[in-house]
Amino acid sequence: MSTLVKGSRSIIKAVLSRPKMDGVGALVYRSIGDTELRNHDPFLLLDEFNVDKDGGFPDHPHRGFETVTYMLEGQFQHEDFAGHKGTIGPGDLQWMTAGRGIVHTEMPVKTQAPAHGLQLWINLPKEHKMCEPQYQELLDGQVPRANPQEGVVIKVIAGESHGVTSKVYTRTPTMYLDFKMAPHKTVEQAIPSSYNGFIYGLKGTIFVGEEGVEGKSHQTLVLSEDGTETIKISTKDEEAHFVVIAGQPLKEPLVQRGLFVMNTQEEIVEAMVDFQRGQHGFERAKGWHSTIA
Repeated sequence: MSTLVKGSRSIIKAVLSRPKMDGVGALVYRSIGDTELRNHDPFLLLDEFNVDKDGGFPDHPHRGFETVTYMLEGQFQHEDFAGHKGTIGPGDLQWMTAGRGIVHTEMPVKTQAPAHGLQLWINLPKEHKMCEPQYQELLDGQVPRANPQEGVVIKVIAGESHGVTSKVYTRTPTMYLDFKMAPHKTVEQAIPSSYNGFIYGLKGTIFVGEEGVEGKSHQTLVLSEDGTETIKISTKDEEAHFVVIAGQPLKEPLVQRGLFVMNTQEEIVEAMVDFQRGQHGFERAKGWHSTIA
């Protein structure tokens, strides 16, 4: 017997992000990952970042999760200790699986600064935490769009929307959708009933659910977990830009220490020792420094 609930998911929590400094000269609005919303299984962090030409995120290690960098304005260079190097610009994305270990750097292209975008951290299930690192990169033109009606454009970064499916492979089942809506529009988006999800506002005002809960820029709206398979979103007198992000919760133990995310404290200690000694995935970290930092 189906236990699905008809209608729209509701909003159970609204959190306004405050600006703070991170990395070197980076202004971030932290959505997931701050004190009011420490994590939202399987998501560990969502930052909206603005980085000037002298800022960035120099050489730093990761293990046990994925990072998704989605550019809105400007350009970001990236480089890692395995020799992978490139540049992403407006609308482009990099989906990086850190797995067992990676050290990398992210810096704005000085002539294109400031760099403005989103970075999402997604936890990896236990069986994938020590996988080999991997990158998936898509230019803006390679990201498929759904157009459910005039005045509504949905970039399908991950998952599916209105019959359009992303090219990105997700080890943790994830949907990541970028919505741009004209004024006086209403759209319904299907979300698997088992997924946890949230909406993050980038521009304008939206109204969510049957109750029409208001969401604005830099605000995170946490979706209810009630078995409902859709979310209803409307605009009124202004256009809006926002992302809808949802994923299958892992429901596993979580221990995070800085840039390492594992299942136990012992695994965190192992990650730190492996990085310090340059072993078990961090062999190439010894003596490595990026050329772009």
